[in-house]
Amino acid sequence: MQQLRFSRYFKGFIILLDILIIAAVFVFFFIRRNIDLKIKDIDWEQNSMSILLLTLFWILLSGRTRLYDIPRNLTYTLYLERIVTHILIFLFGIILLGKVSNNIFLKSERFDLAISIFIIFFLLKSAIFFLLKSIRSMGINIRNIMFLGAKSDALQILEEVLRTRNDYGLIIYDYPDGPVKTEELVEFWRQNGIYTLYMPADNAGISTEVRSEIFRQAELCKVRIALIPEVDHSNFFNYELNYIETQPVLTQAKFPLQYFTNFFLKRVWDLLFSLIILVTVCSWLFPFIALLIKLDSKGPVFFRQKRYGLHDRVFHCIKFRTMVVNGESTTRTTQKNDDRITAVGKFLRFTSIDEMPQFINVLLGHMSVVGPRPHMLLVDDYYKTRIGRYAIRSMVKPGITGLAQVNGLRGDYGDMSIEMKKRILADTFYVKNWSMVLDLVIILKTVFLVIGGDKKAG
Repeated sequence: MQQLRFSRYFKGFIILLDILIIAAVFVFFFIRRNIDLKIKDIDWEQNSMSILLLTLFWILLSGRTRLYDIPRNLTYTLYLERIVTHILIFLFGIILLGKVSNNIFLKSERFDLAISIFIIFFLLKSAIFFLLKSIRSMGINIRNIMFLGAKSDALQILEEVLRTRNDYGLIIYDYPDGPVKTEELVEFWRQNGIYTLYMPADNAGISTEVRSEIFRQAELCKVRIALIPEVDHSNFFNYELNYIETQPVLTQAKFPLQYFTNFFLKRVWDLLFSLIILVTVCSWLFPFIALLIKLDSKGPVFFRQKRYGLHDRVFHCIKFRTMVVNGESTTRTTQKNDDRITAVGKFLRFTSIDEMPQFINVLLGHMSVVGPRPHMLLVDDYYKTRIGRYAIRSMVKPGITGLAQVNGLRGDYGDMSIEMKKRILADTFYVKNWSMVLDLVIILKTVFLVIGGDKKAG
């Protein structure tokens, strides 16, 4: 229905710009270093082939890393993962090519080339990402969408997100309540130039016959249909689409950290990172924080509480004590302006320093640096029977920080029936899409939150 002119040309322009930048950096370093290297007989064919190989590798790699696949609902956290993954693999290609080739210039300058390309592309891609967001916030390059069907929690969460995120460049057109008539729906599409129709994945509020007709008309009218699974349903996360020849088959999904190599890599990283933090930071920070806690209120320095870990194994999670000693620590969650929180405790929570002792849990193997945050046992037990995807969190170790936390999904405030479902959506996304680079991006965002303070830290 909606005519698209901007996206297809913009993507082609960006690919061309990237190729020109790779070539320009190569030529710049070659001209700058040529006198120092004293290359008398320049092999133009060899240098041209090097540039051609690098640009070809860049383009082929982008198909794997989805560097140019930037849906408007992509967050910077996930895009940053793609950028860093793509550039690091490309830099490895530059260094490898310089090592195995007979190109004297590339052999001597491969590291400078790699560093320069990393800095240039990291800044350029980030700038383009935010430029697109800014353009869409101004009402340019927009798409018209609509929702249809009964208002489930999943649709409510999605609609709330899309209405508040102007940078997605989506305008929501409200369809009148009442029985759905396909003729009126098609006319609504034409009048408003609808690009995407969001519907529940089940038949909520729409009969099977009408639903089939909507799909048929959408195909004829070139309207995209996006099906929204209910948050309580876990089938969409437990299965993935595969093919036997041309026949589609849903098979049980295997998450990244269920592969031993990924699990081992993450464990090694957890050990090294936690050791570095405990030795370089915690060795001097812990005595200082302990003194503040003791001066502020009576009670132990550390607070230990049972939490569920990998495969629901119970462990003792360690934190700095931020409340006065009370008998409700295992039965009552933190509330806004909770009078049990001490003066020092407010600061520790605001900066998330109260979580630092959990690096000991990481060292002991109970937790990971990044993963779904562990909840109180009573919270876990309550939501396991109410949210279908909740149990997927236990497929990985709980973390000191996580994807939900760096996206502001933390605390026990607001409508928890909705807020918890948002948090679980983020956690299950992490479990299903884990990568080492995603962990690094989450850690980087956590550092900025610690420095600036997190208002939702409670």
